[in-house]
Amino acid sequence: MQKSFADLGVSKAVSAALAKRGINGPFAVQTLAIPDAIAGRDVLVRSQTGSGKTLAFAIPIVERIDASHKRPSALILVPTRELASQVAAELRDVAAARGMKVAVAYGGVSIKEQAMKAAKAHIVVATPGRLEDLAQRRLISLSDIEILVLDEADRMLDMGFQPQVDRLVDRIPGERQTMFFSATLDGEVGRLARSYTQDAILHEVESPKQTVEDVEHRFIPVAGVEKADTLANLLKEEGGIPTLVFVRTKRGVDRLVDRLTSRGVDATGMHGDMSQAARERSLKRFATGKVSALIATDVAARGLDLDTIERVVNYDPPEDDKSYVHRVGRTGRAGRSGMGITFVAPDQQGDVGRMAARLELHEEYSQENLVIPPPRVVYSSRKRGRRALLGGGQRRRRI
Repeated sequence: MQKSFADLGVSKAVSAALAKRGINGPFAVQTLAIPDAIAGRDVLVRSQTGSGKTLAFAIPIVERIDASHKRPSALILVPTRELASQVAAELRDVAAARGMKVAVAYGGVSIKEQAMKAAKAHIVVATPGRLEDLAQRRLISLSDIEILVLDEADRMLDMGFQPQVDRLVDRIPGERQTMFFSATLDGEVGRLARSYTQDAILHEVESPKQTVEDVEHRFIPVAGVEKADTLANLLKEEGGIPTLVFVRTKRGVDRLVDRLTSRGVDATGMHGDMSQAARERSLKRFATGKVSALIATDVAARGLDLDTIERVVNYDPPEDDKSYVHRVGRTGRAGRSGMGITFVAPDQQGDVGRMAARLELHEEYSQENLVIPPPRVVYSSRKRGRRALLGGGQRRRRI
């Protein structure tokens, strides 16, 4: 029998706020983490993207902090501007149910206005760089933080934010509750998690596959010169399906938007060189259905959690397994279905095929007459044996 939010210790006010949004029962990660978090325990949570983890820390925060306490009382660190905005939006309804205010702090917009709102908010959602800037200028105090959350901690490490995070944690009282959420807890991420928490409870949401469930995976062979036409035809044939398209470079984003527009497809772009206002305009146009395709780089699209994304297209294949899981995880989130499509040029079939094999997508890769090659073999100059490169961050093994 599935538990209700009330069974997990969630108040009537917060449960009612969730019900107004059509959220009537918890997902697996919420069922696991919320009781310990509400009890004040430090928690480590490993779960895939799109598992519903935002509410797994948002609900305990609003249940535990007191609206009459000094502000801010809770801090959520995230890797990107877009994720900060989305986490804050997810929080506001449940926070309002308990009389609390939420503020965001990220780069690319006026620091003065953000500082004023953050200093008065009960809960602050921030990127490490902007928050450190506020703290150094003494525009915000972190001395009353009771709860610290690190969301998508593995991404923060990937993006080089650990020094800033370390300095921010040093500003926060040691007597606090810490919640640490990550897609992986191996290696450096695990070490960081242990250093930030005390006697933490570990919760892991396992999936039978590494990739997000409820997502259909397709691999389409395409010649490089035909890629733009193939994508345009795909978007036209299934017109109106909100599609997030990944490309490798910022120039590639602008170039593909122009090519799609010239082919009669409404598209907008998003990348790191754009101002925050421009990025927000692009995101709004996509989220409201004014354009059906959002073209983005990996960095710009990190943390996107939009109900509207029904399909992801890897126009340029991802660099590794982890990137594939993260990209395609932008759809099929929190129980919704979706589709992930990867274009495969002739010279990419080997690398993409081996990636598909490691992700247990053999059948999907073969549906378009693509053949998964054997493991790549290289010869060592130091030893006569051969080594198979498994890739995807895995250890090498001899054959």
